[in-house]
Amino acid sequence: MDLASVDLTTETVRTERLVLRPYRPEDADAVYRACLDPDIQRWLTLPAPYTSADAEEFVGVITVSARAEKRALLTAVEADGEFVGSAGVHFSASLLGPGVGYWLAPWARGRGYAAEAARALADWALRHGAPRVHLLADVGNIASQAVARRAGFAEEGVVRSCLPYRDGARGDAVLFGRLPGD
Repeated sequence: MDLASVDLTTETVRTERLVLRPYRPEDADAVYRACLDPDIQRWLTLPAPYTSADAEEFVGVITVSARAEKRALLTAVEADGEFVGSAGVHFSASLLGPGVGYWLAPWARGRGYAAEAARALADWALRHGAPRVHLLADVGNIASQAVARRAGFAEEGVVRSCLPYRDGARGDAVLFGRLPGD
C-alpha cells in the first residue's frame, strides 16, 4: 500500500449515508454507552469492566496514535450527524493484506451501516494499492459474517485458534477476503 501522500490524521471516507471520520473527544460518551452492550462485549476484547476512562483513552489516545503512526485508519462512523459505530483498516505486513474491522452501537443496528462502512474501507485500501484486504469474523458471530458478505468479501475458510478472548482462551474465525475488482 502506498500511504505516502495520505494524511491519516485527517483522512475521512464518505459513502452515500455515512461519514467515516477521525474520532473527536465528544465521541467518548457514545463509545462508552455502545461498549456496555453485551454483544459488543461478547465479540471484542474490551477491558472488563469497561469504563468511561477506557472510552476516553480509545477516542483520544488509541485511535489518534494509530493514525499518526500509520498503523491503522480507525474511524468513527457517523450517520445523519450521529455517532453509530466504529470501523477501521489495520495495516500490517501480513500476506492477507490490511484487515477491516467494525462494530455498531445497539441503537444503529439493522440499517446496513456496518456493511456500508466495511465496503467503503476495503475500497479505500484497494484504491491505495493494497493487493487484497481481509476480514475475520468469529465462527459464532453470524451477524458479522453476514456483514462481510454484504460488503463484498468472499469467504475463504476458517482460521483456527486465531482470536484472543477476554478469558485468555482462543477461538476460530471465518476468513473473508476482497481483491481488486471484487
